[in-house]
Amino acid sequence: MGVRPVSVEGLVAELVETISDRSGWVRVAVDGADAARPWELADRVAEGLRVRRNVLRVSAKDFLRPASLRYEFGRHDPDSYYDGWLDVKGLTREVLQPLEPGGTGRVIPSLWDPVRDRATRAPYQVLPENAVVVVDGPLLLGQGLPFDFSVHLSLSKRALERRTEEQWTLPAFERYADEVRPQDWADVVVRADDSRHLALVESDA
Repeated sequence: MGVRPVSVEGLVAELVETISDRSGWVRVAVDGADAARPWELADRVAEGLRVRRNVLRVSAKDFLRPASLRYEFGRHDPDSYYDGWLDVKGLTREVLQPLEPGGTGRVIPSLWDPVRDRATRAPYQVLPENAVVVVDGPLLLGQGLPFDFSVHLSLSKRALERRTEEQWTLPAFERYADEVRPQDWADVVVRADDSRHLALVESDA
């Protein structure tokens, strides 16, 4: 493995070029802990893609399960956060599955408002066949979500601990690193300990 320094602008340009070269619907994941601020990269990639493609931005936080399910074992249970907060079936059914080859293209940008703890009632949209959906969030890889392209924002243990506000979630990210090994699933791995000085992890092959 090699590591190549890259600016944020350079990373966005490379990702936009790579994703744009794919035909048909493209389902993109920008995976990373909140400490890595994956939504910022997802927003910039989506903005760059809009010059060439129709783009829908989706956040995993809008596809969480109801509070009664998320907090079944308490509000600060790392195991529940790891495998019980995200509505994997809902995100698959309402966003990713309709964009499979032969799908309807009929998707919904949000499903559940975690603050009000109620359905968002967002209207459905029908995406053209060259559209890209860019989804950001933590713990997205290795659980069967059918993405076509994925980016993982990697943080060292020290950086993750330093930059995480909700310290109780740290055991969940330790499990993710050990059990899923997201760097093995992602098409692109970015070291993001310093948001101003990113680095692309590249295979020696």
